[in-house]
Amino acid sequence: MNIKLHTPKSLKSGSGMASLKQFVLSLFATTVSIALTFGTAAIIDYNKKQKEKREIVMMVMYDMNNSLEQVERSDSMIREAMHLQLKLAQDTMTFDSLKPKLGFQMQRTDYTETTERIFSSSIESINTVGNALFIENAANFYQLRNEYKEQVRDSMINEAIRRDIFSSAKVMVDFDFFIYAFISTYVLKEMRKVFAESQQMMDVSDEQLEAYRKQREQLKACVSNKAYDNDSLIKNLYQLQDQIKAAKEKWK
Repeated sequence: MNIKLHTPKSLKSGSGMASLKQFVLSLFATTVSIALTFGTAAIIDYNKKQKEKREIVMMVMYDMNNSLEQVERSDSMIREAMHLQLKLAQDTMTFDSLKPKLGFQMQRTDYTETTERIFSSSIESINTVGNALFIENAANFYQLRNEYKEQVRDSMINEAIRRDIFSSAKVMVDFDFFIYAFISTYVLKEMRKVFAESQQMMDVSDEQLEAYRKQREQLKACVSNKAYDNDSLIKNLYQLQDQIKAAKEKWK
């Protein structure tokens, strides 16, 4: 026995129910299409923001790490200055030989503040990171870095110049390196703490920092290789100057 299925009259073409069905299907398709379009755009936008966030975080962490290394070197130099001071106190005849070594330990510490200024002054960068605690930590770190430069390195060197520390063995032995070493140790400890907190907070490992460092160095090397040859430019300047002189000789 053959059974034939017939489309209900209400859903046949031209009927009101068929039109409603077509409308619903069309509306559903349109809704899905819009959802997919906006959903895809939202995902792309989210991924873009996450990438920008990571770039900013790595840039700041890289700068903080470099600054920390500079402060660690500075702290070691102050301690070495105290060891040299001890040698001089034990034997004043070593004064002349120790002066150049001590002079090396008295170098100023300068930081590149470009990253700090960009990050601190850019509301867009701060909003992109979107982590208030990390932003606060970065601000604290940079404040500690500036305090170190002013209260330790600059203050110590300025006092050494004022007292003319290299004028005699007595002046050099009497110089109070201890107070600067004490402040240096304290500030360095705080900077390490803030850096470690920031690293953990933003999930940045030592390996990732090292990879970022290598990436930056490779980029600098690439740009340097494509830069104009400075020697050639100087050579051209000399040639031009010689031509001008030769032209002036014809005036005589």
